[in-house]
Amino acid sequence: MKFDNNIEEFDALGDDHIGSSTETPMRADAFKLSNEEKIDIIKDDVRHIMETLGLDLTDDSLKGTPNRVAKMFVKEIFGGLDPSRKPNASTFDNKYKYGEMLVEKNITVYSTCEHHLLPIVGRAHVAYISNGSVVGLSKMNRIVDYYAKRPQVQERLTIQIVKELQAVLGTDDVACVIDAKHLCVNSRGIRDIESSTVTAEFGGKFKKKETRREFLDYIKLETQF
Repeated sequence: MKFDNNIEEFDALGDDHIGSSTETPMRADAFKLSNEEKIDIIKDDVRHIMETLGLDLTDDSLKGTPNRVAKMFVKEIFGGLDPSRKPNASTFDNKYKYGEMLVEKNITVYSTCEHHLLPIVGRAHVAYISNGSVVGLSKMNRIVDYYAKRPQVQERLTIQIVKELQAVLGTDDVACVIDAKHLCVNSRGIRDIESSTVTAEFGGKFKKKETRREFLDYIKLETQF
């Protein structure tokens, strides 16, 4: 098979954490099966993996693991693959005429590296400049969480967040910076527990040096209560 002939090439792409596109790669029949049908299939696959590793699934601690993992995959950590879970980000008129940038910083990111299916954990900082519409603050967090809850590459996640908010707000003036740790780097491979990855996407006015600098200065501010 072609895949087998190029296995070293594909391993290298994964170890270098190189993505293929700005859209999450999905098959045309991705939603043919119901969530419950997917859980049943994944449950059997997880059981097979565990048995292949030599684990005793009759043990009380392990016997429920295949089902728990399958439910977690479908309903939790990969729930962002389901378009029905996409947040309804309603917008409102900017009646108070706020004309400066709005920054939502330190949004928690829990995602999964698509190359090794290990966690990506970090913070997202998102900003926009209203052109007449505003969006609820919690919706910005929900958009980040929705796109994070799928197998991801951090560059793609950053772009997807910006593109979604641009579409919702009807403006190019959106920016996102993500700083995250990848357990595929921290816990395997090079095992560098100190390093983190920073990605950024700047649209519209945020491409201007002074606007971008203002945004970056805002996210440096320490918030204490």
